[in-house]
Parts: sequence; structure tokens; C-alpha cells
Amino acid sequence: MTTAIGITEQHRQEVATVLSILLADEFVLYTKTRNAHWNVEGADFHDKHIFFEGQYQQLDEIVDSVAERIRSIGHYAPGTLSSFVKLTHLTEKTEQQNNSTGFINDLLEEHESIIVFIRKNIDDFNNKYNDAGSGDFITGLIKEHEKMAWMLRASLNK
Repeated sequence: MTTAIGITEQHRQEVATVLSILLADEFVLYTKTRNAHWNVEGADFHDKHIFFEGQYQQLDEIVDSVAERIRSIGHYAPGTLSSFVKLTHLTEKTEQQNNSTGFINDLLEEHESIIVFIRKNIDDFNNKYNDAGSGDFITGLIKEHEKMAWMLRASLNK
């Protein structure tokens, strides 16, 4: 079925490509946050275990919303681990220790990387591809990532 939403197929494809990269980034960050939740150790274990749980729950909602945005503009969302690994600009690897400071530093860096990636694409979505809906959508994601990054940063007193 044709998606007739006032955006050319070429432009919808360009937006879907960027959103697919974002989806992969979000899924990798979700997985890394789950890892932190499962594997954090130290005197602050209980507090950070709960903290990371709240963050991965937020990311789970973001992952779903990005996939649904791709579908709403008429494209299929990637949905395999191999596709996410190929698309993401984040890394699965972490060199951090299993303490809260190590995990928080790693996750903070990834949130900030996603924020920069999103910010680079807002103008193109709105102006180049005539997709204000996707531009507004990713603008909302910046706000969510900025708040999550602030929570991480505040935990480090940075």
C-alpha cells in the first residue's frame, strides 16, 4: 500500500535510513544500560541497580517509538541484532569496571553521542526532506536523552 503523506518516497527513504541508524543506537544503548543494571557492583549497588532499571525502561519506550516512526512513514524497521550492530555508530564494548562510576561514564558518553547525532539531522528532516513530523519527533528524543544524560552526569557530580 502506498504511503501518501506529502513526502516523496526518496525523502521518506532518506529519513527512514537515518531513523534506522538511530534505532540501532537506541537498542545498543538500551542493551548497555541493561548490562549495567545486571552487573553493577559496589556499596551503591542497590541504588544504582534501581537507577539503571529506570533508564533502561525509558530506553525501551524510545526504541519502540523510533521503530514505530519508521513504520509510520512507510518503511520497515530493522529488527535483528546483526542489523543493529551494522547500523549503529556506538560500540557494544565497554572498557569500564563493573562499578557505578564506570558504567555511568560509559552510558553518559553514549547518550551524548546520540544527542549530537540527532541534532545533526533535525534541519535535514524539516527542511531538506520536508518531514516536520520526524523533525519534531527527534527533537523530542533530544530532550529525553538530555534529561537522562543529566541524571547520569549528576550521579558523577560532573
